[in-house]
Amino acid sequence: MNRKEEILKLLEEGYRTAKELARHFNVSLMTIYRDLKELEEEGLIVRRHGNVELKRDQEVKEDSCAVCGKEVDLRLAFIYVLKGGRKIYTCCAHCGLLLAGSIGRERIEIAMTRDFITSNPINALDSYYVVGGSASPCCLPPAVAFGDKETAGKFAKGFGGRVADFEKAVAEMEKLMKGGKKMDVKL
Repeated sequence: MNRKEEILKLLEEGYRTAKELARHFNVSLMTIYRDLKELEEEGLIVRRHGNVELKRDQEVKEDSCAVCGKEVDLRLAFIYVLKGGRKIYTCCAHCGLLLAGSIGRERIEIAMTRDFITSNPINALDSYYVVGGSASPCCLPPAVAFGDKETAGKFAKGFGGRVADFEKAVAEMEKLMKGGKKMDVKL
């Protein structure tokens, strides 16, 4: 990984100033400023008042999906909190599962969604999903989250689709959308 890629990773983890970055890499401020200038010209970061931020941090808001751009309805939303505190919102389980494959499980601190039937908050990583089927609350192909396997099974019996845990649902959604290839989503 080159230094500019590593800078982007460090910004995601919470580094905010050129001085912190220079210290981390044990290089001069001028060296870091050159890297930051290039990253800014590439549209990947924004520098303001001595701070450095990933450009995406400013663009992605709670009210728009990080994958498809739709308005986020909190009854269906996925919320990821990455290590370092950054939050990423998606509009539904379909987009949440797709994004998980791009983020990588090791970078996810917390993943939250709501049970489709009860609307209670649930840990998305420990939930069950009905992938496919005829019920499509948001994006297609549909994916619907449930807090327990039994309820997911009953839903699948009535509306079709396959019941899967988080890992299998991520793999299934990737397969359905990209023939098994991971999406290239810039974080």
